[in-house]
Amino acid sequence: MIIKKFTAKTEKEAIESARDELGEGVVVMNVKPVKNRGFFAFLKSPMVEVTVALEEESEKYTAAVSAINSVIASSQMKEEEQVKETPVTENAGKKDSNSAIEEKLDSLQSLLEQQLQKPDEEREEKEKEKEKEKEVPQEEKAEETETDKFMRLLHDTMLDNEVDEKYAQEIIDEIELVNKPNIPFDYALANIYQKMILKFGKPAGIEPAANGIKLVFFIGPTGVGKTTTIAKIASKFRVDEKKKVALLTADTYRIAAAEQLRTYANILEVPFRVIYTVEEIGKALEDFRGYDYIMIDTAGHSHQNSTQKDNMRNIIHAVDDKVEKEVHLVLSATTKYRDLISIADSYREMADYKLIFTKLDETTTLGNLLNLRLYTGASLSYVTCGQNVPDDIEDFNPQKTVKRLLGGKN
Repeated sequence: MIIKKFTAKTEKEAIESARDELGEGVVVMNVKPVKNRGFFAFLKSPMVEVTVALEEESEKYTAAVSAINSVIASSQMKEEEQVKETPVTENAGKKDSNSAIEEKLDSLQSLLEQQLQKPDEEREEKEKEKEKEKEVPQEEKAEETETDKFMRLLHDTMLDNEVDEKYAQEIIDEIELVNKPNIPFDYALANIYQKMILKFGKPAGIEPAANGIKLVFFIGPTGVGKTTTIAKIASKFRVDEKKKVALLTADTYRIAAAEQLRTYANILEVPFRVIYTVEEIGKALEDFRGYDYIMIDTAGHSHQNSTQKDNMRNIIHAVDDKVEKEVHLVLSATTKYRDLISIADSYREMADYKLIFTKLDETTTLGNLLNLRLYTGASLSYVTCGQNVPDDIEDFNPQKTVKRLLGGKN
């Protein structure tokens, strides 16, 4: 794995530089502002530092993690030296350039080590039950090392955050292939942290069309906050990026949903239209030819209703080969994984999609984000964490999510 930092005036420019140098396969791991220094710092434009990773062969991956471990160890030595009294110079500012990975892992490692030292009666009971089921004589079992205990703790932490057992074990197995006996905890933690970020992949937000207008469909079951999510995204493009946006709704089953989107359209001062037939989509493309985005809300019906699903499929594919489009499946993070699988399978029959997760503020576990990503192979684009328009939405952040899944706090 190649890990490298790029600095530019904006996050987008830094990511473009990374892609130019390393290719399209880079994964954004961390984004942070860079403080300007010196007497005239206030006159300089603010800068953004982006840390990216590029996975190569397993040998290179192992070497990269070793480098991470060296950075962490080196940083710890620096912190010890800083305890001694030393003159404060401008060079002291260099400590801000510590590894972005270290910043993400510091508190998480301490938390996990504390949990490792605490007696956990419930976990011990589970282990006893497993031992009974296996019926393996105690003397035949190999002694468990501290690293084994640490990896088991990470595994159990993922399960507590509702990562599916299949995926949690798969991640642990992959890490153990490159881990060496009795490796330091920070090495193992950095290793698994990077692997999980790479499994999430880079966020896939809505991008402008190569030429002309981009048509964006939002699909999903009832009650997930689809209409509000559309309003948040439309506000982002209309207000922050000064793009020309039109809002359409094909949800003719719920009058309240159409009126809600109409209200948002009026506030944003963008066109709004209700679509009743496939032909009306073509008419909208003609009328809004000079726009950047047309965003279409769809009926939030049950994913088991075959008639409504057929109607939606016809609407989505009515503009094939005529205009660039993308589809986003909006799901609630509070939905049970088994139901999410059923929903994902049902909507996969209609079109390929990206994933948007809502209601992150209503759950304490984020395992379903990783579960659906690995189950469907679909990229995550946005997450929402409240009802406020346009504030409670952000691009999906893989490093923040992985930190939560491993027991850390944002």
